[in-house]
Amino acid sequence: MNLEDYKGIYVFIEQREGVIQNVALELLGQARKLADELNDKVYAMLLGHNIADQAQSLIASGADEVIVVDAPELAEYTTEPYTQAICQIIEDRKPESMLIGATTLGRDLGPRVSARAATGLTADCTKIEIGKKGELLMTRPAFGGNLMATIACKNHRPQMGTVRPGVLFAMDADENRTGEVVNYEVKFNTAKFKVKLLETVKEDTDLIDITEARILVSGGRGIGNEEGFKAMDGLAQTLEAEVSASRAMVDAGYIGHERQVGQTGKTVRPDLYFAFGISGAIQHVAGMEESDLIIAVNKDKDAPIFQVADLGIVGDAKQIIKKLTERLEK
Repeated sequence: MNLEDYKGIYVFIEQREGVIQNVALELLGQARKLADELNDKVYAMLLGHNIADQAQSLIASGADEVIVVDAPELAEYTTEPYTQAICQIIEDRKPESMLIGATTLGRDLGPRVSARAATGLTADCTKIEIGKKGELLMTRPAFGGNLMATIACKNHRPQMGTVRPGVLFAMDADENRTGEVVNYEVKFNTAKFKVKLLETVKEDTDLIDITEARILVSGGRGIGNEEGFKAMDGLAQTLEAEVSASRAMVDAGYIGHERQVGQTGKTVRPDLYFAFGISGAIQHVAGMEESDLIIAVNKDKDAPIFQVADLGIVGDAKQIIKKLTERLEK
């Protein structure tokens, strides 16, 4: 493998029902920064059916070229057709690096593509930067989140990583940016299509994804029990906020994993983050430290959470939730 033959940072553009997901725009923004540092180009891979009209928006968001693969086989996501399409792009275009969102879809697609391309994959990255020799340095939690490992793929291409939603920033769309849109035709081997999507069942819920929430009311071990979470629900309703939690409360069964903040949960960046009864272990802080305003409440005045909080209150979280809710309701 001649590494000099490989050029460009390629970004998989995740879309669902024709709607481009925020994580794809975050990846484009980071890819743009990396490419400018390397004097390279950013390529957006837009796969789906009847989605070509979205290409121009990706140029505005940082792409130099949009590779559109528009085919009926890609109308709904299944692993094999999407893997075949991306692997043909890799074989034909020889990308230097490839970024995929660490969503449920990306965590399925990334490993399959890397295995077929015979390259490495750094999963669940929280940071990506350029090394001294121009290589991609990808940082992710290791050993249960107890330390952060920085990984480089020195001998194989493309350098691949899946990146968690919410840890990177999308660039402001620039409608004056110019770029190229290329329609790419894939030759599918349908004999390998072993899975067929029969039905999509959507969960009927009014809950907003915590990564999209402007205000989060988050609880930890100091909340104590189900009654404490009911009190948090009341405060959240008053603030028109969403409820989230630390891993301890998820493990205890008080709230679902989709509401967990931290290295093994989701990374959030709301305008306002309440941390009630959360000690502030590094695994949790890594998932919320970029919040605009952090208000922490804990009995322990030496709790690590106060080191990242903008406003700290030493006291019983349950009592303060009750009093805060009463005051806000007035």
